[in-house]
Amino acid sequence: MQAFPFSLLQTLVGDEAVGAIFSNEAELSAMLEVEAALARAQAQVGLIDEEAAQRITEASHSFRPDWPKLAEGLAQDGVVVPELVKQLRAAVGEPHAKAVHLGATSQDIIDTALIVRLKSIIEILGNRITELVSALRNLRARDGAVKLMAHTRMQRALPFTAGHKINTWLQPLERHAESLDNLAPRLLVVQLGGPIGTRGEMKDHGDAVADAMAETLGLGYAPSWHSQRDRIGEFAAFLSLLSGTLGKIGQDVALMVQNEVGEVRLASGGGSSAMPHKSNPVQAELLVTLARYNAGLLGTLHQALVHENERSGAAWALEWIVLPQMVMATAAGLNKAQALVSTMSFSPSANAEH
Repeated sequence: MQAFPFSLLQTLVGDEAVGAIFSNEAELSAMLEVEAALARAQAQVGLIDEEAAQRITEASHSFRPDWPKLAEGLAQDGVVVPELVKQLRAAVGEPHAKAVHLGATSQDIIDTALIVRLKSIIEILGNRITELVSALRNLRARDGAVKLMAHTRMQRALPFTAGHKINTWLQPLERHAESLDNLAPRLLVVQLGGPIGTRGEMKDHGDAVADAMAETLGLGYAPSWHSQRDRIGEFAAFLSLLSGTLGKIGQDVALMVQNEVGEVRLASGGGSSAMPHKSNPVQAELLVTLARYNAGLLGTLHQALVHENERSGAAWALEWIVLPQMVMATAAGLNKAQALVSTMSFSPSANAEH
């Protein structure tokens, strides 16, 4: 999946590793993993027999989709799962086809498949935050004593050091790392509710099935949360806050690298088609761009918190459109911030003594 409309733009603000997790193939793989986990869980509690669960698992692992038919089904039904279940039942064959997707609904499969993929996303984001924190600490150890001039309201204020400046970038990132650790157990939970969220079609075994699914998928257990989108909303808020912190770094660097200021030097910059003497702070500028982009998308994503009654096709589809863009923008920002911090150095301010 491309978060941005033009493939060339992907090279500027995209993220290949995270983009792959939101690809059609990755989403399908996750949905099939959830269907197999559902079958194994239902076999554990006796809703289907072991032979059926084994056959569903095998068919899920070897499944070859009819992509055009899946696309047609999505266009017709507004969700891909009905056509997917139809194809999976055909692959499973008789006498076990009816055991596929038993008592579940499309949202169970799509939401849990999203959470399965977000588990990988959170690991990537966590690792990149850790790497960026380490790079900033190394920069502070090397250049922290360099004397600079602080600025308030874009005017010279009082002298301080590069260490003080770096701390304004580093400390929020340390808090974001802690926030992500705290958020993960709330976010990474199974969704299983059945048609209306009561698990009623599973003959009083719904909670046990959900618990067994969670264990198989490496997720936490939770009651059905199909129309309670605060988990997704909280994650989106985290993404915007993290992007905003990266944007703060980018904005500061873009100001400090100005020729007239010269408090930061970059190992390399972007060129100009008309002014070959220029070295533009492209990575710093993009951090600002991505921060503002995610801040705008957050308001759109939070519109999806408004689910009418027990399921909203409109709000749900809005999440599908917006959340991948926010995740990829955040991941791209972390990579750009790492590249920026790893190639920059501080220079004493000419005004630091005044």
